[in-house]
Amino acid sequence: MDAGARRHRGNAGRARGERADRAEIALRTGWDQPIPRAMLTQRHLFGGGAPAIDRAFGSLQRVQVDPESWLDHAPGWVQGADALFAELHASRAWQQRTRWMHGKQVLEPRLTAPWFLESGEPLPPLVEEMRVVLGERYGVVFDSVGFNLYRDGRDSVAWHGDRIRPEIEEPVVALVALGEPRRFLLRRKGGGPSVRVPFAGGDLLVTGGRTQRTWEHAVPKVARAGPRISIAFRHGLDPAAYGE
Repeated sequence: MDAGARRHRGNAGRARGERADRAEIALRTGWDQPIPRAMLTQRHLFGGGAPAIDRAFGSLQRVQVDPESWLDHAPGWVQGADALFAELHASRAWQQRTRWMHGKQVLEPRLTAPWFLESGEPLPPLVEEMRVVLGERYGVVFDSVGFNLYRDGRDSVAWHGDRIRPEIEEPVVALVALGEPRRFLLRRKGGGPSVRVPFAGGDLLVTGGRTQRTWEHAVPKVARAGPRISIAFRHGLDPAAYGE
């Protein structure tokens, strides 16, 4: 067999493996499908009222995406999510960061408002409650909170893993979604097929094990979408992550 044929066979084998990864995750989770409209309507109804969280984590399910990586998903973890969205949208000091891309600085297509424990600044009461309750459940101190505002379908975030200090081999990152549902995609680091993870307003999604080290995620642009806020609770965030 010549070198070209060996490369072709190797590429074909990797492609089959990637398709198998995607099929296995989708089969075990029921993911990679659009969130049913009836479910979105139901979540919207529960989005009203006074904001609160489910301290019992009654809807939480764990998905083992590979032997060393997992995701916890709790649909509707935040009740009154619409009111919390409005509060954060109005009260956070939103800013637009710049990124180096293709040798030049460009504006990041979303707004951010970072918070750090060492700042001494108080968080909104329910967000502080989330930080403490999640920290107790997962055995870490979430010492930073990233608020991210996607204003419309043009705002997005490219494929990445969160920038956690390298000595933390298995970081835990907890994400809470508020507002308009957006596609949240997951794939192995470096490329390959992606899986759509259901992540609607009021949902909790926690990455653990080696998910942040060996997988990456993205929120792609869409033709039309309303505003969305994601809240990211992290521990050991690389200090450079918000220094760009």
